[in-house]
Amino acid sequence: MQPLSVDTFVSSLRQLPVLWRATPSRKILSSAAALGALAVVLRYAFSRRKGRKLIDLRRIARSLATGEGAGDHQKYDVVIVGGGTAGCVLASRLSEDPKVRVLLLEAGSSSLHNPLSRVPAMYPQFFHSEYDYDLYTVPQEHARMKRKFHPRGKMLGGCEHRPSFHYGSPSDFDQWAELQKGHDGASNYKDFSRYLRKFESFHPSEQHPLVDASLRGSRGPMLSGYFANCSAGTKRFLEACVKAGVSLNQDFNTIRGTLGVNTVLTFIDPRGRRVTTESAYLTPKVLARTNLTVATEVQVTRVIFQQVKGKTPRAVAVHFKDARGGAFEVKAKREIVLSAGAMHTPQLLMLSGIGPAAHLASHAIPVVADLPGVGSHLMDHLLVDYHFRDKTKSVLAGLSHDPRKHGKFDLLATLRRLALVVHYTLTGRGPLTTNVAEGLAFVRSSDSGLLARAGVKLSTPDVIEDSTTGPNAPDLELLFSPMAWLEHTCGAYPEGYHFGLHTILLRPTSTGTIRLNSADPSDPPLIDPQYLSTEHDVEVLVRGARLLANILHKPPLVDMLDPSGSTDTTGLLNHDLASMSDAELEALIRDRVETIYHPTCTARMAPRADDGVVDPFLRVYGVDGLRVCDASIFPTITSGHTVSPTIAVAEKAAEMILEAIHA
Repeated sequence: MQPLSVDTFVSSLRQLPVLWRATPSRKILSSAAALGALAVVLRYAFSRRKGRKLIDLRRIARSLATGEGAGDHQKYDVVIVGGGTAGCVLASRLSEDPKVRVLLLEAGSSSLHNPLSRVPAMYPQFFHSEYDYDLYTVPQEHARMKRKFHPRGKMLGGCEHRPSFHYGSPSDFDQWAELQKGHDGASNYKDFSRYLRKFESFHPSEQHPLVDASLRGSRGPMLSGYFANCSAGTKRFLEACVKAGVSLNQDFNTIRGTLGVNTVLTFIDPRGRRVTTESAYLTPKVLARTNLTVATEVQVTRVIFQQVKGKTPRAVAVHFKDARGGAFEVKAKREIVLSAGAMHTPQLLMLSGIGPAAHLASHAIPVVADLPGVGSHLMDHLLVDYHFRDKTKSVLAGLSHDPRKHGKFDLLATLRRLALVVHYTLTGRGPLTTNVAEGLAFVRSSDSGLLARAGVKLSTPDVIEDSTTGPNAPDLELLFSPMAWLEHTCGAYPEGYHFGLHTILLRPTSTGTIRLNSADPSDPPLIDPQYLSTEHDVEVLVRGARLLANILHKPPLVDMLDPSGSTDTTGLLNHDLASMSDAELEALIRDRVETIYHPTCTARMAPRADDGVVDPFLRVYGVDGLRVCDASIFPTITSGHTVSPTIAVAEKAAEMILEAIHA
């Protein structure tokens, strides 16, 4: 649901008396609810709170044009570039020490001044907006030559679109440690799980009594629980999965592993509000610290190195520009940390002279450190959507269609949406607390028993490689959403009631690159994820479609299918999923594949000989005083959602940086 414009709202008011007399809409909203809807819309349309007060940049940095501004006495101990998922964690944890002066630089603004920013179902409102970098890939050779939209958060808190708490299989983190080949500082799951619990504050649920709270974090800033909406369709999906052979897993996030099906633990608080690292870590109390400065709407353009012959180059400052184009320099006494995300961290490294030497030379950028791994090994989780007409006509299924995206205004539909907003505002409950991906199943594409139930007989040995990190680790995620969408919810979905089933490739073997468009920091990077460039990835997704087709036709999920969907001639609906050939499924997969917003591994933690960019302490090879802390350092992509591991990486990084400062 998108926010109403003022013109649309005024038009609605003018038509309201006629509609109220002519339709049963008065049963939808009581007079009190109507007043509530009015208050909500007016608050959003006319009373948007201002964000954090703008900082006079001359107080924290030196103007490169005039030389005016902060002198050497204004050096910060640590400068953090990027206030996304990891950057907010670092700023908060590092500034807990009052003797450490911290500066956080963020290109976007705070999202908290937008009243809808913390409504779980509203995350698509950020796409193609001031809060999004609005990035696209290059045409994908193996995906119908389409340019794929890649939303990247341009705001404090970053890319925490869907607030799911699922970090992957324990063996994923054991593999991370193995890939370090004995280097000091590497953490296996046993060590790393401490940080996965450190950030969490779990709230037990009566609906999930078998979740062992002793295995969850209890004192961290990020509140987790089961406060999200669970639709009737989700419950049908869970039951159908069990009947198809997928076991129920009471808690995906334990040493026992992730295989199985259930609803998902979320970062949603008891009032139904989405929790981000901005809201959890950069609280008013934290922001009041005198040793922490947060500057927003500033774009860092490069890292500056002190280069002395015979010595390792040292990162000593960053250059950035403000919204008006003014250029500034700020110095760091101890550390500079890049937390700009898997797209922009490698871009910034290359703009600063760290990356593949030949590529830097092609843009006339002097080489500070030749690191071929910068911008390489891009890995992402791939999503394929399948669409179905919903016979139950649920509220969320009806929200798949938005008349405004078809150039129409439907007052009744608008009132229904307002009713949902009022219900959410008054109770913190209801459909708007949906995580969208409400039901999740984690499975292995090599599970011969599960595939046999779906009519697929696997050869022995299997024809595709096992890309998982262990026998209890998944490579496929199957999920149910009570609504359906096109183009990341930005497309015009047809009328009616629809739900979605989806496959996510968790362990791709396709890898891509991030490269520079030019030496201009304002130009977006060249993103080429090389989606579906291996037969392995296609075959795993085909098997996922077979599993979904089997689950779809198990009761009680099958009872949701509207028979009229079987006669659809648009090619959108997939009621015939079970009867499609492998070739037809492959064509559909290549046409529909999209990102699920989890790019990683573009500045990998790995030995330098293996094209690593950072060591286990997250220090960039070949230079001093520079670290990277975000999802770009993942040695390989996890078989779960990437937000939680990123927060844990930042928790550990903060400890390592403070230890280095005090050593």
